[in-house]
Amino acid sequence: MATLYLIRHGQASFGKADYDQLSDRGWEQGRVLGRWLAGKVKPSAVFAGDLKRHQQTFDAIAEGFGAELPELSQLPGLNEFDHTRVIEALKPAWADREAMAQELAGHDHPAKAFQLMFAEAVRRWVSDENAADYPESWSAFRERVLTALRQATAAANGGDILVVSSGGPIAVVMQAVLGLTDDRALALNEVIANTSVTRLLFSGERMSLSVFNSYEHLENESPALVTFR
Repeated sequence: MATLYLIRHGQASFGKADYDQLSDRGWEQGRVLGRWLAGKVKPSAVFAGDLKRHQQTFDAIAEGFGAELPELSQLPGLNEFDHTRVIEALKPAWADREAMAQELAGHDHPAKAFQLMFAEAVRRWVSDENAADYPESWSAFRERVLTALRQATAAANGGDILVVSSGGPIAVVMQAVLGLTDDRALALNEVIANTSVTRLLFSGERMSLSVFNSYEHLENESPALVTFR
């Protein structure tokens, strides 16, 4: 069986005007992963979503890897869901980023307050009871991620592949492989580290989990490199 290395992007720019950029730490996470993969993996193909943080993560991996990697193929189906629209469906006032910042500043722990609100917003989205409030329903999101994954494995011609994506799509893949409920799949999303590697064995459309959310490459380099956003 071939191996699919499913990688979450490096740390993005949380709190900045453009979240969809790797932070300096995110770039270093990617380079560390590339060095760790070198000598262990000879991928026949490499895929990623078309978000900037996906492309930049691949670039950082390639820099650390050293040897030449296959040309990156982009699959938009591997993109993350639109977290801003999911939040704004629950908190329309937060479409005004200044209003959001002011409300969060009133909490003792603004980051924790945001995470709690985000979790509530995602639960509302996943229920599919308010599907009309969103440009993409939870069901549609799952289907496009799994369709993209099938496209990647079909194009691999039996070889190992690298896939760079985001926490939400990785949780969807875990749900499909392990038969998880929506709640359990979403719980996984909260613990997927930046540039972590989830290894899946596949043959045709058969797929099984080998390793979930490994980030030993970061721990070996520096505990400060371990992040989850």
